[in-house]
Amino acid sequence: MTSKPAQSLPALRADIVRNVTAALAEDVGDGDITALLVPAHEIAHARVITREECIFCGRDWVEETFRQLDPGVTITWHAEDGQQASANSILFELKGPARSLLTGERTALNFVQLLSGVATTAHHYAELVKDLPIQILDTRKTLPGLRLAQKYAVTCGGCHNHRIGLFDAFLIKENHIAAAGSIENAVTKARDIAPGKPVEVEVETLAELDQALASGADIIMLDEMDLAEVNRHLERREFTAQLELSGGVDISQINAQKALFKNISRISVGALTKHCRAVDLSMRVVG
Repeated sequence: MTSKPAQSLPALRADIVRNVTAALAEDVGDGDITALLVPAHEIAHARVITREECIFCGRDWVEETFRQLDPGVTITWHAEDGQQASANSILFELKGPARSLLTGERTALNFVQLLSGVATTAHHYAELVKDLPIQILDTRKTLPGLRLAQKYAVTCGGCHNHRIGLFDAFLIKENHIAAAGSIENAVTKARDIAPGKPVEVEVETLAELDQALASGADIIMLDEMDLAEVNRHLERREFTAQLELSGGVDISQINAQKALFKNISRISVGALTKHCRAVDLSMRVVG
């Protein structure tokens, strides 16, 4: 995997600054009193390692942490976002005032452990469908304030982004359909409100699937539907909408249903950002 610039999502650069500013304020408050035990003039060299294999992510958050805290800290990188790192390998090295390294350690590592965890989870899912014409997508089930960060990490792991929020695409669900009167009405109104924005409709039955196909929706989300039944229903039918599998999808379900994916081009997985486990990292001062 290759390095990905953190500017690849709109507004991410500004979010990184906000993320780090908030994290440092939360952790440092009015000063790191423990760091005062270290002489102010002492210079230190530290290495950050991963204790487990992972897909690394979080470089820009580390750089922003020490840019805000102490621009005198230099960083030597041994991993790029999106690269696989082996257990006990060095991710990056820090050199500068010892107080600054110690004060910034937890903030920097918190970002890296979370984002590398998301990227690693995404990598596992991407590997499941690497030989299929299917995209694994994230959802809006993200940590408040860290949505763009987590969605960026998803792309570093080889998966894809669903809509960023409520503003960049329509996702018409049961309550929207009820308010509009029908799937056709909801799709028609969506086209009037924001021409050019993707329109997706969630369906739970074959009858709703037929209505969504007839409405001209761009994407149809199959919510916990029987794929064998869907395939039989669609046999020898032509349609242009993309079909998306959704509803508590996990690795075991994807493995078990691969043979049924002939009409599926997208699978949305909340677990990419909701259930990821942080990567185990460690910073060691070496001199």
